Amino acid sequence: MNRKVSKAIFPVAGLGTRFLPATKSVPKEIMTLVDRPLIQYAIDEARAAGIEDFIFVTSRGKSALEDYFDLAPDLEASLEKAGKTELLEVLRNTNMDSGTIAYLRQHKALGLGHAVSCASKLIGDEAFAVILTDDVIAGEKPCLQQMIEAYQETGGAMVATMEVSPEQTSSYGVLDIADQNGPIVKAKGMVEKPAAGTAPSNLAVIGRYILTPQVLANLETVGRGAGGEIQLTDAIAEEIRAGRDVFGYRFDGQRYDCGSKAGFLQATVAFALARDELRDEFAEFLTQMHAVQQAAQ
Repeated sequence: MNRKVSKAIFPVAGLGTRFLPATKSVPKEIMTLVDRPLIQYAIDEARAAGIEDFIFVTSRGKSALEDYFDLAPDLEASLEKAGKTELLEVLRNTNMDSGTIAYLRQHKALGLGHAVSCASKLIGDEAFAVILTDDVIAGEKPCLQQMIEAYQETGGAMVATMEVSPEQTSSYGVLDIADQNGPIVKAKGMVEKPAAGTAPSNLAVIGRYILTPQVLANLETVGRGAGGEIQLTDAIAEEIRAGRDVFGYRFDGQRYDCGSKAGFLQATVAFALARDELRDEFAEFLTQMHAVQQAAQ
């Protein structure tokens, strides 16, 4: 059975209101962790997992996102003339080949499920990945690569999962677990943002998915769910009700919620400390800041 996953959907139509006023003119996906925008981390993860076709579901005001992946011949020529070969290579690594990237508009903000369904005509009859750029995951092996390797064994649909505190479950889709085998858990149910105290487990779904075309068909019929939006979780849960396999994958890595200000700052610190050329100076600064705060108390 062919279980190749070569297409990925990136739902990037959100307004990024939690980061206003910055996102008044700059798409949230272009905001940078150290010196790379969020979208670049997602693209690099997808490339490492073997993704060949990149589908962006955008909205009005996202033209800067499209420009980011375009060629910059004047800038390249300037860097080449100045002999800045390392910077030139960094720049060229952001380019996307013609024909590998597509942009679609989500005209109404009807939720993640609706955003994914906007790309249905470009998916065809093969499995595909969904990557949410807000979730930045640092790991020795990229999260989506881990999942695709597991998917080769399991088939079905697969979602990335992580344990959260009971107080946090109402902010996530949560798995009801049938059984587990190492990092792979088989789901017998999924609940989107369960009310406090009602979650079937503390295993939350985060922003990486491997889905079948049947999930796209389910999105056409599930209707609106939590928050009055078309929920991707509901369409995946429909697979379980139909007797088809859905798995959760406990990825190896650290996830940062860059859709929140605190999570974005945490990721910035972590990624800066991971850079050889920044680590010592930045760590010294953090130590000094901590000492000042301690003295003030």
